[in-house]
Amino acid sequence: MTDAPSTAPAPEAYVLGVDSGGSGLRVALGRVDTDGPLFTAVCAEPVRTGAGGIDAAHLLEQLLPAAAGLLEQAGGARTGDSPGQVAALAIGAAGMATLGGRLRAELPGALAEALGVRRMALAADAVTAYAGAVGQRPGAVVAGGTGMIALGTDLTEWHRADGWGHLLGDSGGGAWIGRAGLDAAMRAHDGRRGGSPALLARLHAVFGPAEGLPGLLYPRSDRPAVLASFAPEVAACAGADEVAAGILREAAAHIAEAAAAVCPAAGPRGGDACEVALTGGLFRMGEPLLGPVREELARLVPRARVTTGTGDPLTGALRIARALALDDLRLPHHPTMLFVPAGDGPSGHVGAEARNGEPEPGDVPADGAVSGATDRPTDTDTSPVGHSSDISG
Repeated sequence: MTDAPSTAPAPEAYVLGVDSGGSGLRVALGRVDTDGPLFTAVCAEPVRTGAGGIDAAHLLEQLLPAAAGLLEQAGGARTGDSPGQVAALAIGAAGMATLGGRLRAELPGALAEALGVRRMALAADAVTAYAGAVGQRPGAVVAGGTGMIALGTDLTEWHRADGWGHLLGDSGGGAWIGRAGLDAAMRAHDGRRGGSPALLARLHAVFGPAEGLPGLLYPRSDRPAVLASFAPEVAACAGADEVAAGILREAAAHIAEAAAAVCPAAGPRGGDACEVALTGGLFRMGEPLLGPVREELARLVPRARVTTGTGDPLTGALRIARALALDDLRLPHHPTMLFVPAGDGPSGHVGAEARNGEPEPGDVPADGAVSGATDRPTDTDTSPVGHSSDISG
């Protein structure tokens, strides 16, 4: 791939942001000189994942027509270096860190040929969730949906906690809460200690007779999403049911522990606040969960400044693309978490490490509602508890 042009892009040049998750592919078209998207498109079919990882060809089959449609909609069909050029592109994908080898190998050349774009970044969806919620400042993000992941940076390296999928982690996420709620319901059904009649009543309302739940759940390939769909029922019962409230307090402890593990260290004089942004559908459950999370964070990270992320992973992808176009990408480059092909932007951050995990961490679902996630871990899951991005493992 050729080096990025040394000249600055025209202010009216376009940037593209892409978010690929369990609910499908979302594409946003923006301009270099303005914040936010001009137009967006949604492809409802999730990009396929097979034995070789995320299917690059299938992603391109959806992305290229969507991008062409957005450019046409904006009245900026690209012709060489005309004002319709795409100056930079960033893709955030669930599973990018562990399953994105084909994307990193195939997309730079294919996108350069099809769109003329020479500056691009391929990121884990936890990274685009971070960029959407925090921007390019030091801090931490907790992305919660079906799964749960925490990601922090001091702008020299990434720190990651959890996001290992529902079998190995995602503690405190939507599937974790839903499973704990269903466990309490089944305990009440059996007459065992720790049961909740209130949650048993909600199980009956949502799934039917308790005896039939195993037959409904175990054959499903989307078991994490099914479990997560019960998380709002736990939140709804928490005000009057101590068992449900206890589940949310335990979830909050897990979430706060993950955030504490990734918060950048205080400066030499100490006392520096650490911004902790909460993003994703999990936190749309409101005060029954947010209240305990704030309490636990105040205890574990007294300097934490808790915020609610205003931008989602698609917003984050667009911000990364705009920063690339302007030679202003300050987030740490990383071979799997935030891959910037050689020549695409400043090289000062190349080789940054991701701590608290393997060099190629998994990915977590985190953007949508708590539903529709697969069993694989994601980089981030920001979906609403009802659906989330794929931010886990």
